[in-house]
Amino acid sequence: MTRSGRAMTVAAAASTAVVVFGFVLFATAVTRDRVDPDLRADGIVVLTGGELRIAEGARLLARGKARRMLISGVNPRTSRHDLMRLSGLSEAQFNCCVDLGYGALDTIGNATETRIWAEQRQFSSVIVVTSSYHMPRGLAELALEMPRVQLVPHAVVPPSIRHTGWWLHLTTTRVLLGEYLKFLPAAARLTVSRLVGPLGQRPLT
Repeated sequence: MTRSGRAMTVAAAASTAVVVFGFVLFATAVTRDRVDPDLRADGIVVLTGGELRIAEGARLLARGKARRMLISGVNPRTSRHDLMRLSGLSEAQFNCCVDLGYGALDTIGNATETRIWAEQRQFSSVIVVTSSYHMPRGLAELALEMPRVQLVPHAVVPPSIRHTGWWLHLTTTRVLLGEYLKFLPAAARLTVSRLVGPLGQRPLT
């Protein structure tokens, strides 16, 4: 093998090791239970994808942890009544303090929808409610869209995700690996934006 060939082999092996090590750190972090009883912010955003997220966001709202809640990425076929039922809130609470966003089709869309909502409400801090494995990518996309807004993570661990020994369960490992591979580009874009400098808030769309 030539010197350049050996160098490429070593570089490829090193890159693979970094990615694998990063995945282990990612998977370990997102399967830990973390509860912050003192969290508080101006608003709450629920990134849809599971009814547990909506119920948890509503629970925080009912406990006075924020003034309003946005459910982002609502399926157009899901009625307001269905969402109210999933939330567990009374009709008065839901109509008073819950906003619905129908425009987001993915996590990037969630971030854009949340930015517009936060700007319109003049919120400077937002509690982010989503699944634990989705939280890193959700926070990265939100930070790219609204770098001046304080993001307070509040993760929901789905019952289908094993808290311990995740590497022993193929389904959990597949979910975590798939999300990790989606997270890497978002993390790279966020790193570049911070190295280049603050991009500032984007105009309303």
